[in-house]
Amino acid sequence: MEDERLRRAIELAQSAAQKDKDGQYEEALELYKLSLDNWSLVCKYQSNEVLKQRLYKKMEEYVTRAEKIKEYLAAKSENKQPPLPAGGEDHKEGGEKDGAEEKDKLKNALTSAIVTEKPNVKWDDVAGLESAKESLQEAVILPTRFPQLFTGNRKPWKGILLYGPPGTGKSYLAKACATEASAQFFSVSSSDLVSKWQGESERLVRTLFEMSRASKPSIIFIDEVDSLCSGRGSDGESESSRRIKTEFLVQMQGVGKDDNGVLVLGATNVPWELDAAIRRRFERRIYIPLPDVRARKRIFELHVGKTPNSLNDADFQRLAECTEGFSGADISVVVRDALFEPVRICRSATHFKRISRDGKEFWTPCSPGDPDPSKKEMALMDVPPAELMPTDLSMRDFEAVLENARATVGQQDLKKQADFTEQFGVEGS
Repeated sequence: MEDERLRRAIELAQSAAQKDKDGQYEEALELYKLSLDNWSLVCKYQSNEVLKQRLYKKMEEYVTRAEKIKEYLAAKSENKQPPLPAGGEDHKEGGEKDGAEEKDKLKNALTSAIVTEKPNVKWDDVAGLESAKESLQEAVILPTRFPQLFTGNRKPWKGILLYGPPGTGKSYLAKACATEASAQFFSVSSSDLVSKWQGESERLVRTLFEMSRASKPSIIFIDEVDSLCSGRGSDGESESSRRIKTEFLVQMQGVGKDDNGVLVLGATNVPWELDAAIRRRFERRIYIPLPDVRARKRIFELHVGKTPNSLNDADFQRLAECTEGFSGADISVVVRDALFEPVRICRSATHFKRISRDGKEFWTPCSPGDPDPSKKEMALMDVPPAELMPTDLSMRDFEAVLENARATVGQQDLKKQADFTEQFGVEGS
């Protein structure tokens, strides 16, 4: 079976090269793709490491040629006529130029990961999590602002892992870090670094780190880092996945590279699924727990913001106390739901009355028994749009929502997080 697969891969590669030489580029591209699919299967089941590396090298040549043809055909469809180097086996000539073009293409693929505009999230917008904020300031803010603090063996952290239950503010912390830091910020996910072409994913990882070193100080933020760097050696692990992890390990280690000024910031909800070697590369592992009562109160205040409301400090305190076990994301949903209560009241109201606001007259919903003489029986759609004034957000709106609101983080997940923290982590609250 393996010999048959190898024979098929060779035949397809030869046919692709011949079509390429003959200028039949559409057919050549399809044959290159079929050939690469077969080469991938051959490599997957190849036990001879020396032979496997040779096969990978050959595959990279086919990948490069296929990409050139693809770009050529795309340009041709737009009525452009770019020059195309000789095809077939001759495409190995001009390797240095091809390498530069390949690197430029990889850099262009990662441009979307560069955050050019500040997210406008301040440290004060993050409720609680003082330890996490302090660690990030040590690693990002202080080295660039006060480099004299980091001399000799005192060096800033190179890798920080933020972990904890979903919705506790890990990504939000990263946004605050991007806002506050005077550093180039790369925000990447697994989709940015995984390619269907054999060998390209590893080159994307390598290019990402090269770009970050070239624009120091810089931060590489990898959300859901477990999707890229889960434990190696698992039954379902593919060869390409293992190679990505290996390249990631090599780049994070930075052997022979000047990594001063480069911070890798990872976030995950399942830290126990990380590869042990990757976990070691994250020197600081900070637990981002569910918010305590003080943080929950602050989250309610932040999400209500400047929305017209009748809530006082005691109301916010009461809301914080009755949402024990809620994550920051859970509270955000509660507030958003409560903000719609005035809309629902307007929609279901049968009577409206006149009120004055800033010298203007408006209609606002009221009960049928309201004694106000301006009360009028009417439906929402009967109210002139410019004259509608919804009721202010009130404690009653939150009470209606909290009757059906539930926390999304279970006790079993919290126990796993606590066990990991006891073994490997640091409290972040």
